[in-house]
This record gives sequence, C-alpha cells and structure tokens, in this order.
Amino acid sequence: MQKSTITVDITLDANKIPQQIAWNASSSSAEDAQHAKAMMLAFWDGQEKSALRIDLWTKEMMVDEMGDFFYQTLMTMADTYSRATKQTPLVEDIKKFAAEFYKKSRELLEKS
Repeated sequence: MQKSTITVDITLDANKIPQQIAWNASSSSAEDAQHAKAMMLAFWDGQEKSALRIDLWTKEMMVDEMGDFFYQTLMTMADTYSRATKQTPLVEDIKKFAAEFYKKSRELLEKS
C-alpha cells in the first residue's frame, strides 16, 4: 500500500489571522512548498454524520479571487459528486448554481 502525506503550514499574525498558507505533498513532484491565498479542507465523519472543515484565507485574498475560488470549488464538487453518485440531474443543478453564483459575484464587483 502506498502512503502520501500532505502538510499544510499556516503562518499567523499577532491577531491569529493567516498571513501565509503553504502546503506540500510527499507524492508531489514539486520540491518546494506551494503557496496559496486560501484553502478549504473537509473531512466526512461517518460515525457522527457530519463534515469537519477548515476554511482559511490570507489578507491578500481579494474579493474577485474569492469569487473565482468558490466558482472553481463548486464546479469541482459537482464533478466529484458526479463520479461518486452518477446523479446527473443533481450535478447539473450544482453547475447551474455555480454559474449563477459566478455571474452575480462579477456583477456585484462591477457595482462596487
């Protein structure tokens, strides 16, 4: 059995707000840690039937980037749900919502 370790390092400021997010994976070809402005990590606790989440973002994460991040995450979630369940109508609903979300996020940015 093959094993991979993913390490996430968070640098916090004096107020415990993330300043830097860096990660690496033992099975990655990248030698240096990869940097990110935001992250979402979720685990499913089957015994408790609940999701355990860590959502972090740095001060440098701009609102437009957050919109892009959520849009891409929603689309990826739709693809994952499709592969896991083959429930095409629900997958299409998720993708439709993601597209509407993205459009509205862009419209709000233009107004501000």
